[in-house]
Amino acid sequence: MTNKSVVTALAALAIVALASLAVAALRPEKPAFDATDVTGVAWGRDFHLLGDDGKPHQLADFRGKVVALYFGYTRCPDVCPTTLAALGQAARLLGHDAERLQGLFVTVDPRHDKPAVLARYVGSFNRSFIGLYGDAQATQRTTREFKVESGRHHSTPVFVFDPSGRLRLILRPNATPQSIARDIRLLLADSAPSGAVD
Repeated sequence: MTNKSVVTALAALAIVALASLAVAALRPEKPAFDATDVTGVAWGRDFHLLGDDGKPHQLADFRGKVVALYFGYTRCPDVCPTTLAALGQAARLLGHDAERLQGLFVTVDPRHDKPAVLARYVGSFNRSFIGLYGDAQATQRTTREFKVESGRHHSTPVFVFDPSGRLRLILRPNATPQSIARDIRLLLADSAPSGAVD
């Protein structure tokens, strides 16, 4: 190989390396969530349940908002109230962005968790949160879709959907209100149209 060929090859390599760096710099980095990123899973796609207001609800009803979905029961003595309290505190930390968050609590004990009970319970953590319930079949169908136990159990995870309705995150059991609020803000920013200003 001549000196001229070596110089040409090195120049070509340098151009390819610079082009690769430029493309990498232009490619937006994925947000670093505190929660577990489950983007793209083939489950946790939807639900069809009644709200504590008696109206039917599905995931599409909340498009444009980050949705935090949690399964539990109102007579749970510890995990459920602790988790809902953390979500309620995260909503307070979000300030005006809390209007773009919808907390949903799905009862796995619809026999005891009647709409009025659900409304009082869920509303005590945040007035905008909604309690959801269904008959035994609807509850089982929903718990199967989200891979949680049916019956009087509480799930540890909180499932978080982005404003387009895609399941994106599962909150860690030890998530703090601060880390939850941070992840919600990242999802809201990630879904904002290019050039949008909050």
